[in-house]
Amino acid sequence: MKKKISITLFLLSLLSTPLCLLAQSEDLFSSIRQDIKSDESLLPERMILTQRFLWGENGLFRITGISPLNTEQREKELKLRRSMLKAHQIIGYLTLAGMVTQGFLGGKLYNNWEEGLYRTHKTVGNLTTLSYFTGAGLSLFSPPPLINKKYKGLNSIKAHKYLASIHFSAMVMTGIFKNRNKKIHKYSAYTAVGSFAAVSYTHLTLPTILLV
Repeated sequence: MKKKISITLFLLSLLSTPLCLLAQSEDLFSSIRQDIKSDESLLPERMILTQRFLWGENGLFRITGISPLNTEQREKELKLRRSMLKAHQIIGYLTLAGMVTQGFLGGKLYNNWEEGLYRTHKTVGNLTTLSYFTGAGLSLFSPPPLINKKYKGLNSIKAHKYLASIHFSAMVMTGIFKNRNKKIHKYSAYTAVGSFAAVSYTHLTLPTILLV
């Protein structure tokens, strides 16, 4: 009973965290918007592949005319980016809650197989996977920031990117081996939860999520 209460309180704390983060990002976004008027470049020199494909100078949205490259449109894109990354954060915490629930259910299944518990585990797993890749898509396909500086040494932005690579790979492995190798599936899931939880912590220390 005490374990269930502790898990419930933990999940509630995860769900309340995004509300605090929404206010933190406002000041950063305001400063970025002020910089657009003093910087002649409308696009950062460094962009990830998905951003360059969609939003680059010769990206899909530019050549089709969906989003022409000009100052007014870039301001709209920065607003869109903020909305997408806020949603990315909130969905991320919901995903983490799902992962923790999955870990709890999976542990019980390994110790005592129950058909009803298995169905619940499978349903929660499918929902968690859906929310995970939805959140990932919001980040990968969001418009690029105004600036994308290269920082020396380890910092929250780099840690966020390194950990994202780890939990993305672990999530793919978890899905591949869920019906093939239970041991690999189990340890991949633990790796995904651990690295994803660490990424969620960088959100707490990193209102610069808008620059990632």
